[in-house]
Amino acid sequence: MALTPSTMLPLGTKAPDFKLLDVVSQETISLQTFAAKKALLVMFICQHCPFVKHVKSELAKLGQDYVDQRLGIIAISANDVANYPDDSPEKMKEMAQELDFKFPFCYDESQEVAKAYTAACTPDFFLFDGENKLRYRGQLDESRPGNNIPVTGKDLRAAIESLLGGNTIKIDQQPSIGCNIKWKPGNEPSYYG
Repeated sequence: MALTPSTMLPLGTKAPDFKLLDVVSQETISLQTFAAKKALLVMFICQHCPFVKHVKSELAKLGQDYVDQRLGIIAISANDVANYPDDSPEKMKEMAQELDFKFPFCYDESQEVAKAYTAACTPDFFLFDGENKLRYRGQLDESRPGNNIPVTGKDLRAAIESLLGGNTIKIDQQPSIGCNIKWKPGNEPSYYG
């Protein structure tokens, strides 16, 4: 497993549009789906990554805690399923149902959405305001597999609470670290590696 950090896309960047199929509902999800929300959290995750497995319960809890609030959440997996079959839409659906995700979990088969967001690792988090401007990108918290720090989601939760409360999010944001996105051969983006 290659330890890969977030690209730390510049704050203020506009959220790229997307149209992806939710593996559970089979509905098409786009940026417009979340137009009425005050904020949008875009998470790049997958089913097999040990870093995602380490935080998966907290990701599900985020969805449960904010289901009735003005935060939209979408999870996206962009991994190459030909070489990583554990990340197939069928396995993604099993994960979403097992964890009772309260948000869409979409498969980015072309990997173009991951590239548009400069996603580099799983998990990778991007929090946008109501004008679709990036306000936070970075880690969920300081917990990693094996470092014995409890998973709390404190960094991401603090950013969400600040944004929903109309407050400024701290600028000192730490990159997320995880497994690299499994790009299809020859499809690696220029910002990768």
